[in-house]
Amino acid sequence: MSYLNNESRQVYRTMIVDDHPIVREGITAVINREPDLEVCGQAGGLAEAMRMHRELRPDLVVADVTLSDGSGLDLVKELVALDPDVKVLVQSMHEESLYAERSLRAGARGYINKEEAPKQLINAIRQVLSGRVYLSSSMTDRMLSRSVRGVSSDQSPFDTLSDRELEVFEQIGRGITTRRIAQNLYLSPKTIETYRENIKAKLNLRNATELTQHAVQWVLENCSTDGGGPRNGQPHSEAAADRV
Repeated sequence: MSYLNNESRQVYRTMIVDDHPIVREGITAVINREPDLEVCGQAGGLAEAMRMHRELRPDLVVADVTLSDGSGLDLVKELVALDPDVKVLVQSMHEESLYAERSLRAGARGYINKEEAPKQLINAIRQVLSGRVYLSSSMTDRMLSRSVRGVSSDQSPFDTLSDRELEVFEQIGRGITTRRIAQNLYLSPKTIETYRENIKAKLNLRNATELTQHAVQWVLENCSTDGGGPRNGQPHSEAAADRV
């Protein structure tokens, strides 16, 4: 008898964490169509998700990488610290190659792109609930290949950035100023400036102008136009203030 089809007909409870209400409602509708799955709660940000998890103790958390008050990877780390047995499936509009491995390192049990069909989301949920790791076949092959070779010849320079540095880099690419990034991440502007310097060093960029140019290009090539953009009405043009 399979994990999800036992005689007791257990219903597995899922919490959705995404900063877009319409996305949360869409995922909820897909999950609630399944007789053995149900959504027990929705959260738009990290703090709300942590509070709801303590109250609801869901069987699974489906979380976006970009949240209204922080990083989905930070959420995964905090959930795992609170409950080592928690099952988290990360979903995002970002390219899988950018965040899949980072999600697993943070403690998630899988990663799925938001562009996948609803049926594939359900397959991913069932796989994670069964105790297995979910990744696309192409990402699984890539990780196995790197593991077998024991080298990272296909590693992008962006892979050298820490999770926080990559988050800062993305927000720079979306035209968000240092001050606003600090507010978004609940850090000081001085800390963000340190991250900026670290990113320039790791990517071999000479100045803030090159940093901004590379970040904008990276966002255009790898990120959704509406996933994690400037919040609180922050205009992209304000990034010019950081080009010094």
